[in-house]
Amino acid sequence: MSTDQRKPLPFVANFAAGAIAGVSEILTFYPLDVVKTRMQLETGKSTQGLVGTLRSIVKEEGAGRLYRGLVPPLLLEAPKRAVKFAANDYWGKTYLNVTGESKMTQSLSILTGCSAGATESFVVVPFELVKIKLQDKTSTYKGPMDVVKQVVRKDGLLGLYAGMESTFWRHLWWNGGYFGCIFQVRELLPKRESQQGVLMNNFISGAVGGFAGTVLNTPFDVVKSRIQGAERVPGVIPKYNWTYPALVTIFREEGAAALYKGFVPKVLRLAPGGGVLLLVVEFTLGVFRQALGPPYI
Repeated sequence: MSTDQRKPLPFVANFAAGAIAGVSEILTFYPLDVVKTRMQLETGKSTQGLVGTLRSIVKEEGAGRLYRGLVPPLLLEAPKRAVKFAANDYWGKTYLNVTGESKMTQSLSILTGCSAGATESFVVVPFELVKIKLQDKTSTYKGPMDVVKQVVRKDGLLGLYAGMESTFWRHLWWNGGYFGCIFQVRELLPKRESQQGVLMNNFISGAVGGFAGTVLNTPFDVVKSRIQGAERVPGVIPKYNWTYPALVTIFREEGAAALYKGFVPKVLRLAPGGGVLLLVVEFTLGVFRQALGPPYI
């Protein structure tokens, strides 16, 4: 049966594939996320780069600090990545039905990715908030539950959704770039029949998509880290509150380069990480197709 004729896999298969891929990616690249957050929380002119920040963390706080805050994103990765790929599958089918197109186009791929990212953002905010609080160098929290307790005690349940708006924009732009590039790169790469060739194409297109998504969303990630890392003071308007005004503030006070703080560790994680995500997702979906048999293969 050809690719165009086979039946789409059920939702649970896409959900499980995304979950497995997400956990695989974070276990591989998490220390780079800690370094990225530290660089983004540093205001003013950067004094250390990737290597300097990494060396400083290990020297002053120990190598174990590179996995500080791992539990929230690890708990989050399964639902987050599952929602990402399941939502991308859902929105792709929806837009194809609405537009009457028979197959995905470049513009529909970008729109689908942005919609999947917007959907994903509603799931991730509390986990991201806890992770940022734990990764901060000045953090005195004992662990994830201590963060949750203190934030809820101080700001109520809605305090766990600080940075919701900036997280929305971060995920919208990353997913739009990621899935849009995957579509384009797949079209440009030579078609391969072997399983190894198909997997290599998936890794390359995912890596390129991860790079493009990182270029697009890093300024929004910087703002998100600043908003979620700041302590709220009653009666005082936060310096970083809304995304686009915060982008202007950082640009005016610290220069354009500050909007890309943490870009190197972020791209070193998300470019190959994007490849790993797509590779594991497609491999896992292939396993489901083999297990379910016709008409899925």
